[in-house]
Amino acid sequence: MLLRLDMSIVREILNREELPEAETSSQRRGVAIGQAPAGLLTACSRLMELLDTPEDIPFLSHLIQREIIYRILKTRRAVRLRTIATTGDLGNRTARAITWLRDNYAKRLHMDELAGIERMGVSTLHHQFGALTAMSPLQYQKQLRLQRARERMLMDGVDATSAAYEVGYESVSQFNREHSRFFGQPPMRDVKALRATSIVAASGGANY
Repeated sequence: MLLRLDMSIVREILNREELPEAETSSQRRGVAIGQAPAGLLTACSRLMELLDTPEDIPFLSHLIQREIIYRILKTRRAVRLRTIATTGDLGNRTARAITWLRDNYAKRLHMDELAGIERMGVSTLHHQFGALTAMSPLQYQKQLRLQRARERMLMDGVDATSAAYEVGYESVSQFNREHSRFFGQPPMRDVKALRATSIVAASGGANY
């Protein structure tokens, strides 16, 4: 489940509610992983169940999403969400730069142009981007490209060469090298292994 959170609602809840302080750490992390409380899982399930009653979505979806944000902020691992919501305009512009990269990962990345889009200096963008993702913009784009190419090969049967060009690589050999470093083996061997694993898992499940 992927849910885009409304930062204005996050800030509103932070200002109105007495919430526990999030854990802090000297180690910079791009993501926070933790066990989801039962209340959070229940709220997410109710949001998904609205797909069965589309007429209820306009009224109930907004309320349930507010509840989800509230429950996330009550956890002790909400430091990343708090940081994104409270770092002000600079953080918001960096978040928009991340969104732009996700939407345009196949395009050639020019750091000065990306920084200019969000009215930031290149060094400032690098610093803020690293604080939010623990990666540089180029590293982030590379991961997006590799993950998308892998998805296309696995789910749609696209060959490695076509997948490489589709996600923005100009050199297939470079794509093969970076795929091997990131996933541990060359593209087609990786896809075959994933498919074999899925078949074994499905066969095992059928025995129960």
